[in-house]
Amino acid sequence: MGWAIALHGGAGDIPLSLPPERRLPREETLRRCLRIGVAALKANRPPLDVVELVVRELENCPHFNAGRGSVLTTNATVEMEACIMDGNTKRCGAVSGLSTVVNAISLARLVMEKTPHIYLAFDGAESFAREQGVETRDASHFITPENIERLTQAKAANRVQIDYTQPALEKTPQVSSSNIGDSQIGTVGCVAVDGNGNLAAATSTGGLVNKMIGRIGDTPIIGAGTYANFLCAISATGKGEAIIRATVGRDVAALIEYKGLSLKDAADYVVENSPKGTTGLVAVSVTGEVAMAFNTTGMFRASAKEDGTSEIAIWDSVENGDLLLP
Repeated sequence: MGWAIALHGGAGDIPLSLPPERRLPREETLRRCLRIGVAALKANRPPLDVVELVVRELENCPHFNAGRGSVLTTNATVEMEACIMDGNTKRCGAVSGLSTVVNAISLARLVMEKTPHIYLAFDGAESFAREQGVETRDASHFITPENIERLTQAKAANRVQIDYTQPALEKTPQVSSSNIGDSQIGTVGCVAVDGNGNLAAATSTGGLVNKMIGRIGDTPIIGAGTYANFLCAISATGKGEAIIRATVGRDVAALIEYKGLSLKDAADYVVENSPKGTTGLVAVSVTGEVAMAFNTTGMFRASAKEDGTSEIAIWDSVENGDLLLP
């Protein structure tokens, strides 16, 4: 056994030609957040603290689809959501529909620790945030030029988008149901285990570009986008509706618990059996294993283990050649 950590900045149709101005800031943030998480684990911080700390940093980066970089709804507003879960106790907290809270993941933890509930949303969650004195900003703080551009592209193509997919080339709007959800994924997440086998998972997102007001994705759904128990911790990213249908997080844990699969085999099985182009995840096991699986073109991801191994990558190492970052 030993500590391990993995984090992601979203999976999706990430082109190998992703411009440096969009790639490099994300790479540097992954590198910095990995260092922060590793330092916290080495300092014997509980995994629950570690995943919250790392996800807060990712939320504060405008280049990922969470917190400051949250994508926009069809009404050009933000509706952020997040979830955090402790593996040994299965205590968890989740929030949705946030428009002013700077760090949704910390509010999710407060729901877990300060209320008898698991999940608060919209006006109730915003009211709870004010009661708890968490940092809030005017909604305009979360609306970035890049996300205004993404929303404009999505509306022009008449589609809901997941992060990193390129603008549609068609001149006319796409109206068929097959195009719904085919362009932008950028959820952020972190999973960690310490040397004593304590596990935790945290995930945060702004959702889908051009999503309907009130839409809730997989991120705050326990067992879908976020899950942790005594065996493993999982944070998923991708098309929320597909991840919810597949109960991705819980299925990985169940395959380990009931079928005896390794973490890697369980993660690979769940991702491979999800619709192509919809799912990515990072996971750690109680024994310090790491798995980072995806069936999209790429996934911004990073991991490190107590044995000194680490990885920061975007694309698949077999098909496209990993962009490993020193």
